[in-house]
Amino acid sequence: MKYILYIGNKLEKHGASPTGVDTLPAHLMQEGYQVKAVSSFQNKFLRLADMLINIIRHSRSTELILIDTYSTSNFWYAVLCGYTSKFLNLPFIFILHGGNLEERFLNSDERILDLFRSARKNIVPSEFLKNRLHKFKFNNLVSIPNAIDLHLYPYKERKNVKPRILWVRAFDEVYRPELAIQVLEVLIRDNLDAELCMVGPEKNTDLQSLKILVREKDLPVRFCGKLSKTEWVDLSEEYDIFLNTTSIDNTPVSVIEAMALGMPVVSTNVGGIPYLIEDKTTGLLVERDEPEVMAAAIKLLVEQPELSHLISENSRAKAESFAWDKVKVLWRELLV
Repeated sequence: MKYILYIGNKLEKHGASPTGVDTLPAHLMQEGYQVKAVSSFQNKFLRLADMLINIIRHSRSTELILIDTYSTSNFWYAVLCGYTSKFLNLPFIFILHGGNLEERFLNSDERILDLFRSARKNIVPSEFLKNRLHKFKFNNLVSIPNAIDLHLYPYKERKNVKPRILWVRAFDEVYRPELAIQVLEVLIRDNLDAELCMVGPEKNTDLQSLKILVREKDLPVRFCGKLSKTEWVDLSEEYDIFLNTTSIDNTPVSVIEAMALGMPVVSTNVGGIPYLIEDKTTGLLVERDEPEVMAAAIKLLVEQPELSHLISENSRAKAESFAWDKVKVLWRELLV
């Protein structure tokens, strides 16, 4: 198999965080596959139309359709592209993202579930999502983890850490950016010389309100907006601890990247996170919406350099399992 059409929300050039459709095609092309990736239209209706038109236009030359699938409203793009591919007798694979897909499927019509059952495969990035979706009788689930280019993430040993905190996600309510600011407030209240840097594009959160809050309380928060991978990796040299405050998650690439850099991660214990992070071994896990507990975890890293060092080393080792050189073997097996 050589000719692949990849359907997804290719919106990085418009300021969105890169997703699989922005990164995976280049990897597959390095392995000798010909990949066309769509769509980059910002307008949702034009984007959907572009996806469907490309499936029809390339129906004779394409050997496989890859379809990114999310639990948000973009779920319906995947459904319509799946139906179109099935009508044209084109083999298709859904690539399932998002920690809330279980709820989406629970609220889906049986005909939609049958569409996913009829796909050649449903790819999940973690055993967490695979386990959660078995109830829907998807007998075509296969685990392929999110991949990173490991060489882009130079390891820096963290031992005697300071409460210099880095947060990297889109400013979306599900990622709880305000919780990071609350954690910082607790640390400062407890007389720690803490600072916070927040990196990511604005999505479904009123970023301006957060900035006003920070100014009013005179908090040491740096808002960097969306940065390229290279820019935020360079920025990470200035920080010691990575904070993940999300309320819903699967296997976030930003957390894997932080682990590759050797940053001890303090994260909410939600979704697929405990499948990625083992508490006190490859990171620290706390319950969601608990700023006091999350701040206590950061203080633990500051006060126990041996623990910080252990987590830093183990995190890098864990991240190495997500290197493209290892993950590509699974893609080759799938695409034979």
